[in-house]
Amino acid sequence: MTEKMKNEYFPDYVSPPGETLQEVLENIGMSQAELAERTGRTPKTINEIIRGVAAITPETALQLESVLSIPAAFWNNRESNYQESLARIREKERLEGEIEWVDNFPYTEMAKRGWVERTRDKVQKLKNLLSFFGVVSTASWEKIWDEPAVAYKKSFSLKTNQWALAAWLRQGEILSRNIRSDPYNNNAFRRSLKRLRSLTCESPGVFISQLIEICANCGVAVVIVPEVPGTRVSGATRWMTPSKALIQLSLRYKTDDHLWFTFFHECRHVLQELKKTIFIDYENDADIFASEFLMPSAKLNKFIESGPLTKHRIIMFAKELGIAPGIIVGRLQHDGYIPYANCNGLKRRFKWSEN
Repeated sequence: MTEKMKNEYFPDYVSPPGETLQEVLENIGMSQAELAERTGRTPKTINEIIRGVAAITPETALQLESVLSIPAAFWNNRESNYQESLARIREKERLEGEIEWVDNFPYTEMAKRGWVERTRDKVQKLKNLLSFFGVVSTASWEKIWDEPAVAYKKSFSLKTNQWALAAWLRQGEILSRNIRSDPYNNNAFRRSLKRLRSLTCESPGVFISQLIEICANCGVAVVIVPEVPGTRVSGATRWMTPSKALIQLSLRYKTDDHLWFTFFHECRHVLQELKKTIFIDYENDADIFASEFLMPSAKLNKFIESGPLTKHRIIMFAKELGIAPGIIVGRLQHDGYIPYANCNGLKRRFKWSEN
């Protein structure tokens, strides 16, 4: 937003263009009746224009140009600006009745991240939020965001803030627009999973760009949006268009085992192509898919049964599978084979850049 737009002032009262017309008539000594006669308009029409009851139409503006030698563009602009100002005043009055809605959202956090402008004015906050979500009213927001068509992996032990979640989802939508992708191809995306699986061994500096590129070539946009306090969501999947899917990750737990498990969990939803289905899940088919794809149960069971679960054996098993050892540690911890305090040194931890 430019500095000019930030400082633009919209008054609470605006004069109708008829006032300007009356001033012109007084300056040249012309009566309303004479103007009516010269323009071919009725005295009533001229009087209504001067009182702001009737608008100056493009046709009337041309007539005023001929009679008063003031360009039609001036009268058209005067009328247009007047009508816009009236609309802004009416909008402000409407918004003032809805400002309490703002309190539902983590506005300060959203402003800190640059999603909305910083301001103390509640009406402006409301306008900023509506603009962020791409709607014109809170009623429109409720129709679109109360039950978004999204399947997301969330924590069932903690309550989710639906407004914070909506903000997080919306930011994912906005970021996905910058990712150019081919039309979705289910077979191509399925074939790419093995290559994506190998990226688990890479550092974020390597795997993030490749992950985004590979998926985009198959019609899937991948975005990473830091968790907003209260969302408690690791990832979400939805279809932006019939030919473009979106996988959104939050990096909630900041470790590679959670990140990659969540990613392949979301991949399962994409492969299902349930483009209009709304469902929330945790332990389900998508979890099973992610677990089996990263490390098949048969191989994992054989590994567990063949010796002590030491760091060295975990590292060697990870090399055999071609995945990061931290993913195996996370699975062993989740399934209760090792305590959550064990082997965490094998997990790769991620940190958000401040840039």
